[in-house]
Amino acid sequence: MKIFAVAANYPSHNILGDNALFSYHDPVIFTKADSSLLKGNRPMFLPDDLGRIDVGASLVVRICRLGKSIPQRFAHRYYDAVTCGVDFTAVELEQRLRQQGLPWDMCKSFDGAAAIGSWLPVEETGKPQDAHFHIDVNGTTLQQGWGGDMLHDVDSVIAYISRYFTLRTGDLLFTGSPAFHEIHVDDHVEGFVNDQKILDFNVK
Repeated sequence: MKIFAVAANYPSHNILGDNALFSYHDPVIFTKADSSLLKGNRPMFLPDDLGRIDVGASLVVRICRLGKSIPQRFAHRYYDAVTCGVDFTAVELEQRLRQQGLPWDMCKSFDGAAAIGSWLPVEETGKPQDAHFHIDVNGTTLQQGWGGDMLHDVDSVIAYISRYFTLRTGDLLFTGSPAFHEIHVDDHVEGFVNDQKILDFNVK
């Protein structure tokens, strides 16, 4: 199983100091290790040696068939379910890696850094671009987003990734986060798609 994610895929998380957007012709893709997957509402144990940890809400789609070099017009056939996910980032480590021009896998792929909720079939949710999602922390909405705000929609991202990687059944795609906020021990996180709660876990 492979876990893909799109960086800076929402205008709110992709704005320069002069309020202009970064100019990315293609999606910016990174991967997470399969050991970073957190599911089944298990608790997230924050690493005690990585400093500040931020979270970003994300729509996640599940790949349902084998595909390589998928034309964009057929990409919708390659995923069958959507959930709400949480992308964790070790922020201080990320800053150090970026300053040194190094890859940022270590700050994105530590154990538990890719939480997902239960799956909703696309027949129920509609196209990911039509879905609304949000996460609540300690009962208060921390982040919310709408798939229609993505700079690179799901079908174009799948077509792009499949040029380089063979997609297999069970692979996951985190489609980007509209914002990131710090998370703390003892926080309670809940995730929703179209106001249906599908993710619920505690931070330890």
